[in-house]
Amino acid sequence: MMWRISPLAVLRVAGAVALGASSSARADSGVDLFSADTFLLTGDVRALAVDGERSWVDGAFGKLRFGGREDGASSNGRLRASLGSADIVWQPKLGWALSATIVGTVQQRDRVEAGLSEAYLGFKPLTNGPIKFSARAGLMWPPVSLEHGGPEWGLRDTITPSAINSWIGEEVKFVGAEATASVAVGGGKLGLTAALVDANDTAGALLAFRGWALHDLKALAWRKVSLPPLASGIEPYQPPFTHPLKEMDGGFLKRPGWYARAAWQLRAPIKVEVIHFDNGGDPEAVDQYLEWGWRTRFDNVGVTATLGPATELRAQAMRGHTVMGFVEEGRRLVDMRFRSAFALITRRFGDKASLSARGEAFATRNHGSEVTSADDEHGWAVTAAGKRSLRPNLSALVEYIHIDSRRAGRERVGLAARQVQNQLQGSLRIRW
Repeated sequence: MMWRISPLAVLRVAGAVALGASSSARADSGVDLFSADTFLLTGDVRALAVDGERSWVDGAFGKLRFGGREDGASSNGRLRASLGSADIVWQPKLGWALSATIVGTVQQRDRVEAGLSEAYLGFKPLTNGPIKFSARAGLMWPPVSLEHGGPEWGLRDTITPSAINSWIGEEVKFVGAEATASVAVGGGKLGLTAALVDANDTAGALLAFRGWALHDLKALAWRKVSLPPLASGIEPYQPPFTHPLKEMDGGFLKRPGWYARAAWQLRAPIKVEVIHFDNGGDPEAVDQYLEWGWRTRFDNVGVTATLGPATELRAQAMRGHTVMGFVEEGRRLVDMRFRSAFALITRRFGDKASLSARGEAFATRNHGSEVTSADDEHGWAVTAAGKRSLRPNLSALVEYIHIDSRRAGRERVGLAARQVQNQLQGSLRIRW
């Protein structure tokens, strides 16, 4: 049953906790549990207009968080209001080197939902040596996105992330442990990260059955996500939903996944990041609800470059492979390869405003026994966004997205394989 909760009630509780704890004294040991500095509240409300097909959030094939309606073109493009999201962050300091991050999120899907977004311990000792070390363990995302940041994993310059980082946010979350070591090299800095991950065994289901999408929804612990209409061959094997955070292969850390990452900050204002991720899932694991394990692997390369005193380029490219199900005549039920890439340029105007433009392309290719090339897709999108700081804790954003995609699976519900959508959003964002 969906947990219903009032966003206003969440804001009131968070405010009361923060104000009530503001008089807490910091101990000499570095412990700070409930002072105002340990709490952060972020959130936004939206006004938007969107045309085209219904959204995947409503169980359809639409590529955006919001969608038009299929029952008549006259209903498309109407102005509407919506909650974006609200995050309550608690970051207690447990000592000079140990801290925690716990994030509760409220967001609007087909209805308002609330849940746990992140919960992990962080370890960052003070050292004067050449090698810096840090670690974290718990519920978290891998360090893939160049668009997200902050303890709430929020977006800085746009309302909607790229297709790559939308997928990271919705399916690539895990429970695990990560360690990072960094050292100065040739006037720059090299960082190496290794991690063990688990409870991410269903990653790939949403990407395979729906395809790529552009949205800012986050995977919440124990929440399920609806799938669009499935191909007739896969319907007997797969329920019309998936749980992005789930353990499927017989016990926590019985079959862990892993990732390794290298990040090199050059002497020039350029940073290059490379990560290989393998969720370690068992593609033949299945539960009583017919949810399956997925073996999902991908490589991601990211580049951040300063092009001038106020211009920044961020680019990512991802290529991966996911499989699910038993082998039939030499093929798994689902065998999909996926790829996507984007480039985002941001021009800043002092510390008050910015303009951003992003172009991207994406595709999937299916070779499974039950999900075939009829569910292949390819598409592209362009995004333009502007941001303006109104007050120290309040900013306004406006964003336009045009997306063009082709997927033959839409024909199962009487739609043309090719669909085009346009979305215009305005957002008021608070950070307190």
